Amino acid sequence: MNNETKKELQIFATKIRMGIIEGTYNAKAGHPGGSLSSADLFAYLYDQEMKYDAKNPKWEDRDRFVLSKGHCAPGLYAALAHKGFFPVEDLKTLRHIGSYLQGHPNMNSVPGIDMSTGSLGQGISCACGMAKGAKFLGKDDVRVYTLLGDGEIEEGQVWEAMMFASQYNLDNLCVIIDSNGLQIDGACKDVMSAQPIDEKVKSFGFDYVIIDGHNFDEIENAFNMFHESKKPFAIIMNTVKGKGVSYMEDQVGWHGKAPNKEEYDIAMAELEAKLSELEEA
Repeated sequence: MNNETKKELQIFATKIRMGIIEGTYNAKAGHPGGSLSSADLFAYLYDQEMKYDAKNPKWEDRDRFVLSKGHCAPGLYAALAHKGFFPVEDLKTLRHIGSYLQGHPNMNSVPGIDMSTGSLGQGISCACGMAKGAKFLGKDDVRVYTLLGDGEIEEGQVWEAMMFASQYNLDNLCVIIDSNGLQIDGACKDVMSAQPIDEKVKSFGFDYVIIDGHNFDEIENAFNMFHESKKPFAIIMNTVKGKGVSYMEDQVGWHGKAPNKEEYDIAMAELEAKLSELEEA
């Protein structure tokens, strides 16, 4: 990846993080931690990887994305807004009465949302159905992506879906696991460890790669491996919950809590400083 592209992605990811803080602060609710850990992935998907048309969100030949960990909608909404699906200003209406930006993705109200999600474990099943459907229709160039959390993969339905993906050789399916080590009740290893994730996805018939989910070179390489694979593919991203906001990083308390005014000001000051640094570099 050249430096210009990397800089573009870093700027986009920072704007996504600013959108996450803006949305959750104005909502006085939401899930900033896992949204922030996924921001670099959202940036790469919507800037480099996926095929879509923001002016025609229902384009039949688009790639599909399913946010299986639906509570991290603030990050997805910020990415969609900055790519022109709806106004960036609307991020401030997150979770407000009458807003189309609900706490979890709603395909009936939000342009660019391919599946309504929220109940953990179900999104990957929907993604499998989309991938199987694309193959059935002969749309071999349509790829389906889904993002799960490492707490979410404690759900049994996730592994049933992976069996389905392997059984039907869904090589157009990319399952991305955001492994930040924390879930609402504490550390994943203390609640219900899903480790070793790599050996499990391999045993379920997937090709896979483990990466630093904040390193764009590694993210790019992972998707290149997906393109070359002849099996369903898993990207296991090691990330930091709350990435990009100093006091939120690796703190379980920020799984589902909005910043207050003082915390909002600190977070936005840090992110604005990062954005200025990138834009002036």
